[in-house]
Amino acid sequence: MTDSFIPPTPSRADYLDNGPRKMGWLNADEPISLFQKWLAKAGETEPNDPNAMSLATVDGAGLPDVRIVLLKGLNEDGFVFYTNGESAKGRQLAETGQAALCFHWKSWKRQVRIRGAVAPVSVAQSDAYFAQRARGSRIGAWASDQSRPVATREAMVDNVEAVEARFADVDVPRPAHWHGWCVSPDAIEFWQDGAFRLHDRILFTRDNEGEWAKTRLFP
Repeated sequence: MTDSFIPPTPSRADYLDNGPRKMGWLNADEPISLFQKWLAKAGETEPNDPNAMSLATVDGAGLPDVRIVLLKGLNEDGFVFYTNGESAKGRQLAETGQAALCFHWKSWKRQVRIRGAVAPVSVAQSDAYFAQRARGSRIGAWASDQSRPVATREAMVDNVEAVEARFADVDVPRPAHWHGWCVSPDAIEFWQDGAFRLHDRILFTRDNEGEWAKTRLFP
């Protein structure tokens, strides 16, 4: 077996062909508004889901898990996403109360990493978001025993049809086990690719009073 399918290390010409880099972000003194600007820029160029993020959790044995979810809210409390609380990630989040996120925008050669405590959002917030979802997605939240075994695809379809019949003439309410989670950041790191691995990394850390400190890191 060869690794010929792996792209080669960039050459000098590759590095120098990238054009000028946007550097004004290095002067930011707090991370939330900077993140909002980066996300807006990513929305202009990323072909799919600029709000996609890796969500890392740890189980009771200390074994990490990571998967892609979608950012669905950002407020003074933190970064919000929604999922089945009985799924593997839901159980791990409830058990540890900690999570890490990572955004990677290839079109801008940028990355943002976030770490912090995680907690469920309010019932009202979960209800409000669930009500905005397409009816089929709301049906799916009831029909899927997320992360648990299923014998066949046909069995999944049968579940969907049963839920559709159950709510045939009524609005689909939010299942109690399906809700939002908010990651309250205590560390946010911004990374931008640089030629010859001279990347720019800025780390913001938050103290107990909620104030942000800024540190430049070696790449």
